[in-house]
Amino acid sequence: MVTAELAVAIPSVVLLLGLCLVAVNAGVDQIRCVDAARVAARAAARGDDSGRVRALAAETAPTGARVQVSGVGGGVRVVVSVHTGGWGLLP
Repeated sequence: MVTAELAVAIPSVVLLLGLCLVAVNAGVDQIRCVDAARVAARAAARGDDSGRVRALAAETAPTGARVQVSGVGGGVRVVVSVHTGGWGLLP
């Protein structure tokens, strides 16, 4: 009786652990994207050129991130996005 219960419980626990790891990885990538956008916005506020701003964001962002820098009405808009993978479970 116990063997059958373990045969069902162990894969469920492993799947739940995998889902938790994917969620934590997505959260870390989100924080790194926010930090990269913040660094780039500060560089733009200091008056750095757009190439330098993009380079700072790219080195702070997670691997494979897309960085968009655009000037909006006297201000600067920095968008950093990344696809986390997540086995198709998370965007």
